[in-house]
Amino acid sequence: MITTPEASAKQDNTVNEANNDNNSSSISQDHVVRKRIISKSVLGLISLFMLVPILIVLLSWTQPVADIWTHMRQYVLPPVLKNTVILLLMVTLISGVIGTALAWVTSMYRFPGQRFFAWALMLPLAMPAYVLAFVTVGIVDFSGPLQTALREFGFTTAIPSVRNVWGAGLVLSLAFYPYVYLLARQAFLSQGRRAIEAGQMLGLSRSKVFFRLALPQALPWVIGGLLLASMETLADFGAVSVFNVDTFTTAIYKAWFGFFSLTTAAQLAALLIGVVFIVVLFEQYWQAKRGNTVTQGSSQRFEASKPAKWGMALLCTLVFLIAFLIPFLQLLYWTALNFQQDFDARYIDFVTNSLMIASMTTIFIAFLAIIIAWVKRQYPDKSTKLMTTLANLGYVVPGTVLAVGIFIPIAWLDNQLIAFGITSAQFLSGSVIVMLLALSTRFMTVSFQPVDRQLQRLTVNQEAAAKLLSDSPYQRWRQVMLPVLSPGVLTGLLMGFVEVMKEMPITLMTRRQGWDTLAVRVFEMTSEGMWGRAALPSLLIVLVGLIPVWILLRQSDKQS
Repeated sequence: MITTPEASAKQDNTVNEANNDNNSSSISQDHVVRKRIISKSVLGLISLFMLVPILIVLLSWTQPVADIWTHMRQYVLPPVLKNTVILLLMVTLISGVIGTALAWVTSMYRFPGQRFFAWALMLPLAMPAYVLAFVTVGIVDFSGPLQTALREFGFTTAIPSVRNVWGAGLVLSLAFYPYVYLLARQAFLSQGRRAIEAGQMLGLSRSKVFFRLALPQALPWVIGGLLLASMETLADFGAVSVFNVDTFTTAIYKAWFGFFSLTTAAQLAALLIGVVFIVVLFEQYWQAKRGNTVTQGSSQRFEASKPAKWGMALLCTLVFLIAFLIPFLQLLYWTALNFQQDFDARYIDFVTNSLMIASMTTIFIAFLAIIIAWVKRQYPDKSTKLMTTLANLGYVVPGTVLAVGIFIPIAWLDNQLIAFGITSAQFLSGSVIVMLLALSTRFMTVSFQPVDRQLQRLTVNQEAAAKLLSDSPYQRWRQVMLPVLSPGVLTGLLMGFVEVMKEMPITLMTRRQGWDTLAVRVFEMTSEGMWGRAALPSLLIVLVGLIPVWILLRQSDKQS
């Protein structure tokens, strides 16, 4: 076969084009592989960073402290275990009953004030448990306004002291019932009225409809709220301190600052981690049962008899008064009474320090949250899901545990720098870095969840269209990704900011001497029984805490 020069040149061009296409395809595949490796490596480093404090705490058992543990086993652990079990049982029972009952009546019945109580019953979320605790003690104490008023009316019998585990359990239940209320109300609203009417057509009374039909269907949501309340109970430090009740969190604090044994504190923290992870396993189980399918229910509500309506209104009013309004008004009264005496130049430092650490932490975790959410979206495989879970694990770990887990490696690094002559004194251990790392680990998921939910709204078609419109990743991020992410990022920033403002144990245990925040000021005043002087910083924290409650209310309104 004779090949002309023109045909030979054409064949050579075809071969060259094929080779170029193969080379381009190979380069493109290499670029995709490198991008995947870099992205997942970054996610792995973030996950490892979040996991290190927990691993450090667990490894503390390799260094037993026999003398201190003899004292711990005899005098500390028995009351700690007893109080922890009592608090968990009380909070589970009381917050479950209150939260579920309020969710049922506000979602299914019309009564005077129903629309108001539907959102007002979530306001206790804005009040930290330790604030509700000291206000309750201040009101009910012998010299408080309640017993003083009773004596003026001739009642001489003193009210039993609330400074015990039973008082602490009641206050924690009132502080944490909104977790159950919020999730249970969403469940009842999603069931709609038709299913309940079908139960009534079968001859069931409304009470039987609730116990046999509505409650079993809502049970996974109710238990999800109870598990959140249980984890908050295990993590609480400020409220139990006010009531002089020893739990794992207070025992960790005393082991560190009382026995000056960081190892013993870490070992106690490891025991607490074991308890927390048992709760987490139950939470994962019930989340799997609950699923993500929510149907839109009817907005119509049942009519009840006039006595029943006023009974519902009375129940909602009592809970709202005791859990939020009366404590809030008492804070206002104490603040007005002690403002001139208490407010001085130090409050500038309290507010500045609180704002600074909250701003630094929220910006840092928002940046990490965007990275984690983006990698999770791009590479949704099992390893990415595992690393994402590990990166958000800190939220279920109490602040006292993270304070110990972060401080130990930082102190070790300080000692190494001194040993090599790089520094002459510890400068990392007393810096804001320790607080920043511990707070970031604790509240990573607070920022991640809204960012991740917002990113899921970006469809595959929208992302593909963005790639067609521009080859520049920077332009795609600026024109497509950021507008979609911005509401979630803003929500994460606000909620993370408020959580850091309220956080007490991490700031208290890792700050340097004299570096105080509003939460630390509350602890110092309440530890001395100076309830009135703890009111001003508490009021500032509560007012800031109303921000995430407002966000939750908006989200709840959209879903219902």
